[in-house]
Amino acid sequence: MKVYLDYAATSPVKKEVLEVMMPYLTANFGNPSSIHAWGRSARGAIDESRETIAKFLNCDASEIIFTSGGTEADNLAITGIFNFQFSIFNKFSNDKILKPHIITSQIEHHAVLNTYKELERKNIAEVTYLKPNRDGIIEIDSVKKAIRDNTVLVSIMYVNNEIGTVQPIREIGKFIESENKKRKVDGGRRLYFHTDAVQATEFQNMDVNSLHVDLLSASGHKIGAPKGIGALYVKKDTPIISMMHGGEQENGKRAGTENVAGIVALAKAAQLISQNKNLKIKKLRDYFIDKILKEISDTELNGSRDWRSPNNVNIYFKYVEGESVLLNLDLAGIAASTGSACASISLSPSHVITAVYDDAERAHGSIRFTLGDETTQKEIDYTIEKLIEIIERLRLMSPLKKGNK
Repeated sequence: MKVYLDYAATSPVKKEVLEVMMPYLTANFGNPSSIHAWGRSARGAIDESRETIAKFLNCDASEIIFTSGGTEADNLAITGIFNFQFSIFNKFSNDKILKPHIITSQIEHHAVLNTYKELERKNIAEVTYLKPNRDGIIEIDSVKKAIRDNTVLVSIMYVNNEIGTVQPIREIGKFIESENKKRKVDGGRRLYFHTDAVQATEFQNMDVNSLHVDLLSASGHKIGAPKGIGALYVKKDTPIISMMHGGEQENGKRAGTENVAGIVALAKAAQLISQNKNLKIKKLRDYFIDKILKEISDTELNGSRDWRSPNNVNIYFKYVEGESVLLNLDLAGIAASTGSACASISLSPSHVITAVYDDAERAHGSIRFTLGDETTQKEIDYTIEKLIEIIERLRLMSPLKKGNK
């Protein structure tokens, strides 16, 4: 039996998505910047797709920038805002570099964390990395306490890619709006709010007005579109400087010939999203969690049970190594992960679980299972059956087991 439980890493392209994108890989292959019929056809497809994405996010089409994926969207949001603010900070500074301040969390995706670390490496930014609470949640009070006079950007992910915790984005956004009203009266600099919503897109409220965000990143291959396409929402009058130079595509914010087939696919995938499926997936998720915790001793759920994505199950199996569990699951035909797929080639423990629990051993012994549209209870039952066998076998030979620590 083959069981795919790694939807947070990537999802299969949906049949309806493949159907609408195929013509733009074959007959309708024109460059959207060309003025002939082939080009106009491609341009029309992009315009229509931009309107579809805008409707999904409840924003204006002019506020959507298509990118190569979530990583580029995150980078463009962060460096775009930062570079503009840095230029303002240092416009009349002749003696020393004035550093804008940024607030983020310790549990962000590496696309966000490594972008900030690069700014720190260049010694041009001050960055505060907020620690999550024991449930893996960034508390709004910690955001409030971290605000400084020189703070220009707050970036908190919507849903954590490893432990599935849902962050209070709307509450943080409303606070930042109120802070900006005070700053306007005092003549202070405006704060901008970015969220990496890559893991949230399929399951959470994505109305950018309801969320009170200035920038939001999304990725196609997490929602049934192919890899290589993403989008960045940039609220009107939010100043960002392009990080790619060339043509004037995407309103001059993202140079390069557009990925027409990918853009059409992203729009269709967004169109197919239905919140009605959340209940079905959540029911399977809860069944999976309850069975594991009941049937396998010395296991714990990582992250909040209540504030959690409906498709995420992240379990700490004591006295075993996560990599060994994964290899044995793979031999049984089951796909899962130890954390972020983007960091899977690294042997370092999960930075997310380490940040939440201050426990490297827990990080090494944790497995992430993520469910999707096609997941069935039969697949979950098979996975639990195999897990019971695998954990028992590995614990018998483990130097970490009770009494051998």
